[in-house]
Amino acid sequence: MILKWLQRNSVSTRELQNLIEKNSMIIIDVRESQEYKTGHIPQAKNIPLSKFSQQLSKVPKDRDVYVICQSGMRSKRAYAILKQSGYTKIKNVRGGMMSWNGTVSR
Repeated sequence: MILKWLQRNSVSTRELQNLIEKNSMIIIDVRESQEYKTGHIPQAKNIPLSKFSQQLSKVPKDRDVYVICQSGMRSKRAYAILKQSGYTKIKNVRGGMMSWNGTVSR
């Protein structure tokens, strides 16, 4: 059931690039801090998946939340954690940073 919901509630990196310009959203990069430092979406906040459950209080429930990782696997797990914690305005970013063609901060 979560897998079907996840498929309907994910976006491509191209869709995310368009949304960043139009929306006040939260982007959560769930890669480890060393990976994040090698290059991340400028607006993204880093909350590593390994610490994600303990830091859920940093993720607002009243805003659109987009989760991203390197390829899309860890962000799917973060998405499931958010979903199970009652978040409803969440999207997984398919393809992760490997598919990201936008600006990258270091």
